[in-house]
Amino acid sequence: MSASRLRPMTGEFIRVEDEAAFQRQRFPETVRHARLVLGVAFGAGVLLLLNDLRIIGEPIFPVVLALRLSLLAYTVASFRWAARMADFPRLERLIVAWQWLTGSIIALIVYLKSNISLPISLVLPVIFYLAVPVSFRWRVLNGSVGSLLLLLAYATDPDDPLSLLSMGIWVLVLNAVLILLVLRDNRMARLSWCAIEAERAALASTARSHEMVEKTFLAAPIPMVVADIESGRILRMNEAGQRYFQQGPEDAPTTLGDLHLEPDVQKQMMENLRRTGEISNFEARIGQGDAPARTALIGGSMLEVNGRPAVVAGLMDITDRLMAEDKVRQAALHDALTGLSNRAAFQLSLEAACAAFNSVCLLLVDLDSLKDVNDTYGHDAGDALLVETARRLGQQVEERVGGRGFVARLGGDEFVVLLAGVRLPEAIDMAETLIAGLRAPIWYGGRSLIARASVGVAERMGETQTSGELMKNADLALYAAKSQGRNRAVVYAPQMRWAMQERVALHSALTEAASSRAIVPFYQPKVSLVTGRVVGFEALMRWRRGPQAFLAPAAFASAFQDPELAVLVGDAMIQRVAADVRQLLDRGVVLGRIALNLSPAQFTHTDVGRHLLERFDEARVGAEHFDVEVTETVFLGRRADHVRPILDEICGAGMHIALDDFGTGYAALSHLKQLPIDTLKIDQSFVLDVEADRFDAAIVCSVIELGRNLGLQVVAEGVETIGQARFLAARGCEVAQGFLYAHPMSAEHMADFLAAESDAVIAERLRALDPA
Repeated sequence: MSASRLRPMTGEFIRVEDEAAFQRQRFPETVRHARLVLGVAFGAGVLLLLNDLRIIGEPIFPVVLALRLSLLAYTVASFRWAARMADFPRLERLIVAWQWLTGSIIALIVYLKSNISLPISLVLPVIFYLAVPVSFRWRVLNGSVGSLLLLLAYATDPDDPLSLLSMGIWVLVLNAVLILLVLRDNRMARLSWCAIEAERAALASTARSHEMVEKTFLAAPIPMVVADIESGRILRMNEAGQRYFQQGPEDAPTTLGDLHLEPDVQKQMMENLRRTGEISNFEARIGQGDAPARTALIGGSMLEVNGRPAVVAGLMDITDRLMAEDKVRQAALHDALTGLSNRAAFQLSLEAACAAFNSVCLLLVDLDSLKDVNDTYGHDAGDALLVETARRLGQQVEERVGGRGFVARLGGDEFVVLLAGVRLPEAIDMAETLIAGLRAPIWYGGRSLIARASVGVAERMGETQTSGELMKNADLALYAAKSQGRNRAVVYAPQMRWAMQERVALHSALTEAASSRAIVPFYQPKVSLVTGRVVGFEALMRWRRGPQAFLAPAAFASAFQDPELAVLVGDAMIQRVAADVRQLLDRGVVLGRIALNLSPAQFTHTDVGRHLLERFDEARVGAEHFDVEVTETVFLGRRADHVRPILDEICGAGMHIALDDFGTGYAALSHLKQLPIDTLKIDQSFVLDVEADRFDAAIVCSVIELGRNLGLQVVAEGVETIGQARFLAARGCEVAQGFLYAHPMSAEHMADFLAAESDAVIAERLRALDPA
């Protein structure tokens, strides 16, 4: 509160709430003062009563006596009632009533010709203005009314020497002076009260702040100390500090020296304090008796305690945090399974080696057998294989090149050996040594595990070659090692990068072809060697590179090593075939069955059968118009219980299943028993020399006989001569496919081809098969 909040004309607070608070706080003193005024008034009334005894015998004496006694009685009653008032407004009403009664009685006595002199009577307004504890308006009103009543009472006496005018002027001046005194008293009282309240609030705030600081200091979870800078004596220490520094009941530290700070550290800390007045994040080692020293961050600032320089400091123990950071750093740079450095640590070491050495070689090692071990014996066995591989690699590198070698695990089954200051011939020799060392059996759970590995070797070519380029070269060499049959080391050559670029370009172009409908089917008829009729077609993939330029799959077979691309291209092929069949059926063309080839990559998805049927539904063509051909490579790396549900779903939809290129792959005869195979297709490599090569002839005859005994249809591929057709027909082969009957053709030409089929053409085919 301030003077700006006081009314300029009354000196009271503008806000009613502030005035009420002022009166409420001063109320006990106001009651005491009011009773004091009433007591003094009672005493004065008694004295005046005694003075009035001089007029005993006069006619007016009984009236004056009655008035005096009535006023004294009311004053006594008001004195008693004032002690019972609960708040200022009630007390004010009591006092105002007493004032009005007192003023009226005294004015009446003056009117009755009492011998009270005018100056003595005018003491009453002074008392009303200055002594009675009421609000400003009642002081002014009661004082001025009392003055007016007395003035009127005296003005009725013709013997009074003062004229009414002079008396009025005198009373007016007196009231003006009294009002100014009341105004000043009001302002001073309230300003004094405001100052006292502000000081009390400041003291309370200071006390609360001190208490809060004290409680915070004592309850802070970190150790805190207040110490004299000059003597080093500890003035205060919180509970956390006592627990931190006090090892036993008699170990409480009394000086900074008892905190076991290293002397140099303590000296530097004090210098920083004196120079800047504070310290922050000051790392120090703190001894704790016989316990290991701990690391803490110290922060503090200077202050005065009893006029002497002191410091208040807190510390945060970061020992556990540093240990955790070390563990995180260890985990961030090391492989959790093998303990070797990981990819991040290897990258740092590779960049450092490239900066420090002219000759740097990389050996990128990939385990060829890890997947087989995981699939056969479980991942625990695979982990054991990885751990032992890491141990052998580290041991061999240490024995051969010592500190110039660095071994890391990049992830999965891939390791890398960094050779700094080693030339390429030595690196090649090292790679062969690693492969030989990994061939030794690893015993796990009573079983012998073999760790075969492929290694890509690359040497840094000049100081301008970056570590990333060196890593790419090693990766290309590793790719070549795997392509050449695995379990070998291959050195990087520039043509590998060219081949890689070609593969990338091919991959990109083929992806674009799949999305731009450049993957188109060509159809080759399958002819019955029994009836001479066309019984169906095989849909063969072609990549349209121009208006009349088409590439067969052999030209871009390497792209199918990417499973995702193989699935993408295969799906594009299925959509085109389904659309062609729908169009030909709408034209009334009788097609027979159209055989679709599914790649091994498509069988990695267990929903391939459902997806195939969805494509047929989109084209509004039934599944009974199609056959599916799979090669024996579908079974590589998969068990029959993975492939069989897919083939069962396809077969259940009405499609036939043909095993393509039979005899050239890795399928077991048990697959013919376990899987819903309807047709065996003899690979064209056996048909080519079937007339001249007795081995090919024996294989072809065996397959035909096997199909007959198992109730399977046999189809021969690559039939190009009538002699081959006669040989197959004579041995019981049912269907032939090859250039002898037609080259692969587009859907438009297929309709014309079927339209040209006639009884004469069929009869001519059958006559050609008759050797007579």
